[in-house]
Amino acid sequence: MVNVIVSGAFDDVQARQMRFLQEAARLGPVHALLWTDEMVERRTGKPPRFPLAEREYVLGAVRFVDRVAVDESGAAERLLDMGGQALAVLAEDDAPDRRAWCAARGVAYHVIPDSALDGFPELPVGMGTPGRKKAIVTGCYDYLHSGHVRFFEEVAALGDLYVVVGHDANVRLLKGERHPLFPEAQRRYMASSIRHVTGALISTGHGWMDAAPEIDRLRPDLYVVNEDGDKPEKREFCAAHGLEYVVLKRAPRDGLPRRESTALRGF
Repeated sequence: MVNVIVSGAFDDVQARQMRFLQEAARLGPVHALLWTDEMVERRTGKPPRFPLAEREYVLGAVRFVDRVAVDESGAAERLLDMGGQALAVLAEDDAPDRRAWCAARGVAYHVIPDSALDGFPELPVGMGTPGRKKAIVTGCYDYLHSGHVRFFEEVAALGDLYVVVGHDANVRLLKGERHPLFPEAQRRYMASSIRHVTGALISTGHGWMDAAPEIDRLRPDLYVVNEDGDKPEKREFCAAHGLEYVVLKRAPRDGLPRRESTALRGF
């Protein structure tokens, strides 16, 4: 398979960009050229929402991306430096000069049409690693950010990670009528797109233990929460069902800012 280059700011990787990366990965291993903060501002007229180190961390955690390199020059030749044999772009980034440059150098050129980005494919739930513990986390995960990625990374170090996202009705029940910002299928898709996650499911229960049916089905060894997600109902459930209950401190990856979905989504 050919090495597929994608290039851009990848400033706020939400569903549309994630779908683009997934479709590009169908062509071959994806090598991402990530713009510096200065390049983002030069090309878009405004600074990125997230700094380079944070963008690089999140993009590197996407299961559809094989390699990330920072593009400091903006020169088209960087495609060849990375061993690029194909370039994939979104429809709005299609340009004659790009097509001509690729054609002159024998680089395949692929435009991923908007129609290919519809929907949220349900990625298969992995069986896990024999002999390794299963860890489950639950939550809304309404606006996936670097804090979620770091939490997933930490939990995955304890065991194969299964993420249960709250179904829409239960999120509204717990958080209010304006929630969630994104529908359950999209939230599940975003969680399952992170390489630390063995599988993601949508809860079918209610209340703080809306994931009880999924826990019964998956039979995990660990139920992991961060300090914000620590609830008496969860502790009691684990005690009654023989699950190890683990509370992690909510801390960003070293050098990255702390993120909260409430601030990012604006309510």
